[in-house]
Amino acid sequence: MDRRTLASMIDHTQLRPDAGRSDIERLCRQTLEYGFAAACVNPLWVSLASDLLRNGSPLVCSVIGFPLGASVTMADEASRALDNGAGELDMVIPLGLLKSGMTNEAAKTIEEVVKASSGVPVKVILETCLLTDGEKVIGCRLAMDAGASWVKTSTGFGGGGATVEDVALMRSVVGEKLGVKASGGIGTLEKALSMIEAGAGRLGCSRSVQIIESIRE
Repeated sequence: MDRRTLASMIDHTQLRPDAGRSDIERLCRQTLEYGFAAACVNPLWVSLASDLLRNGSPLVCSVIGFPLGASVTMADEASRALDNGAGELDMVIPLGLLKSGMTNEAAKTIEEVVKASSGVPVKVILETCLLTDGEKVIGCRLAMDAGASWVKTSTGFGGGGATVEDVALMRSVVGEKLGVKASGGIGTLEKALSMIEAGAGRLGCSRSVQIIESIRE
């Protein structure tokens, strides 16, 4: 795989809680320079990132209900992010509801965010390291039924990241109906390619530049 092709599958990510303006400016410069699919930022920085990437390509991706999936204002966060220029939304599934078997309530939260997105793609983060395989399957099905566009493995803040096994499981559940995004702990070219081989169509990486630079032209 060449550099341009791989870069087009990566959401270049800066979600550290201490990230400042200069970090977001660097992220956006790199996103433009390397041709990443999107710059993924916390809601605080969506407006700035949108100004820096004002032609809409690459996209600005905002996280929603991040990183705990415990917010009661996710739909409002989604609307605000869209108003500030977000072109994609990565929401954390309500983990406590899912693990409590409260699937109707979890589904309602996803549906509310999808409705608020007004057609902008929504990726549902499962936080796979905290779920059983059965819960991962349920989470994928809830995302499909609620009208999400993608399922995503991890926040990167839950104590574990993407695994080949989880990506393959998620792809087996959603088939070609939804995209699968792998994120969390993807720091090498070898790991990035293994996720794609397992079925990921998008990667979330903070070491995106290092990964791309490791491809020999």
